Formats: sequence, C-alpha cells, structure tokens
Amino acid sequence: MATGETLGAFCLTEPAAGSDAAGIQARAVRVGDCYKLNGTKTWVTNGNAAGVLIVFAKTDPSAGGKGISAFLVEPGFSGFRVGRHEDKMGQRSSPSVEILLNDCMVPVENRLGEEGQGLKIALSALDGGRIGIAAQAVGLAQGALEETVKYAKQRKAFGKNIGEFQAIQWMIADMQTEIEAARGLTHYAAWLKDAHPTKTGASASKAKLYASEMVNRVVFKAVQAHGAVGYSRETDVERMYRDARVITIYEGTSEVQRMIIARELLGTPEKQSVATS
Repeated sequence: MATGETLGAFCLTEPAAGSDAAGIQARAVRVGDCYKLNGTKTWVTNGNAAGVLIVFAKTDPSAGGKGISAFLVEPGFSGFRVGRHEDKMGQRSSPSVEILLNDCMVPVENRLGEEGQGLKIALSALDGGRIGIAAQAVGLAQGALEETVKYAKQRKAFGKNIGEFQAIQWMIADMQTEIEAARGLTHYAAWLKDAHPTKTGASASKAKLYASEMVNRVVFKAVQAHGAVGYSRETDVERMYRDARVITIYEGTSEVQRMIIARELLGTPEKQSVATS
C-alpha cells in the first residue's frame, strides 16, 4: 500500500449509521479459525478497486461502541461483493460504492487489534484522514484561485480587464487570505500528528472544519468571478464547485467537527463516537 501497488479502503459508514459510528449493525461472529461477517457498508471510497479493506463490525452488540472490532478483508474472500456505485454530484473520478458482506469468512489472523478495539482504531484513522481532507480542500481552493486570477487578467468588460475592478480584486484578496489561514491550520495539525499523535483530535477537526467551509466559499467566488461561463462545463471552476460541496460532509460533517472542538474546550469526559456522515 505504501508503494501504491495496492489500494486500501475504509468501511465504516452504513445506511443507518454515519456520524454515529457506534450505531453500526454489521456483525462478526467467531466460527472456529474465522469470523463470519454480515452487513452492508456504504460510501466506500475505492471499494471496487481496493486490494484490502478495513471493515468494522460488532463482535459484541450488547457493548455498543466498545463491541466493535476491525478486520482486514480481501475482495477474494467468500461472501464479499461490491454493490451499487453512487452517482455523485462531484468527485466523479473517485468511485464510492456499496460493500455487501453475506457470510463473508475472514481468518482470525485478519482481525486488526483485539476484539473491541475497532472504534478506537476507526477514530484514530479519522484524525489523520481529516488532515488529509483539509489538505485536499486547500489544494482545491488554490486551484480555484489560480483559475480566477488567470481569468481576471484575460476577461475584458467596459474596456478593461475585470481584474481592474475593485469588486473582483476584493474577491481575490478574500480568497487568498482564507486559503492561507486554512493552510496554516492544516500544516499545524499535520505537525501535531507527527509530534504528538495522541493530541491530534481537535486540531485535525479545526483544520478540517475551517478548510472544508473555506473551499466552498472560495469556489463560490470563483464561479461568480467567471460569470456565466463559470456555470458552464467548459470551465474547471464548474467542476471545482461540485467537487467542493461534499468536503464539509465526509470524514465527519462540519457539525461533528464542532462537537469535537467544543468537547475539548468544555472538558466533556465521555468521548462521543462520531465519525463520518
């Protein structure tokens, strides 16, 4: 996976369990030297192309979030099947699929960690993932800014380039300022992940929250600055506008990130099992 020879996929979200990760219904029952997995996972990125998938299922349903375990599943295992492909608004080059587990037999040695550690593993992975999503948002916003600057230098109206109008200048100035702020939060969260991995949670959430909402504001301005052509499939900013919308949703919604940030500030003792949506 590190060399790119094999893709991985993360299977946590279910039709009835998104942000409430502890509410997953997938079951894993020990049968000799295997676990028998049953359930449905949704919105699995690269699920149809992955060589290994980390699947979260309950080994002890009565224990709630503490009864979740993690398993490494390969597409060749019996009972594993890829279901429907989501027809998405944006990010269409990244497949999101349904994974169906019907008496899927997984060897005991493919359990990741001990039984009951699955939710801890999932939330730790999401901390890192949120930093990656923040970086994605910064990169997308930077691309939208560059397209806007280029267009503002070329497009003429009322006898001059539109970049000479204060309205467009202010849009560009705001876009650049917000991108730099998001980049700073993202770099800090990434540094903290390396230096103090156990203290990453809230910083990852701050970076993800701000960057994901920032990119939506930036691409809105990019389309606006392009005028009617910005609403056309002829321009990259039209695609960027659609791609950006989901960034406030996956890897934990903006509302979930605010819960995590507030929980740290208020010192809420019980950790809530919030993950993706």
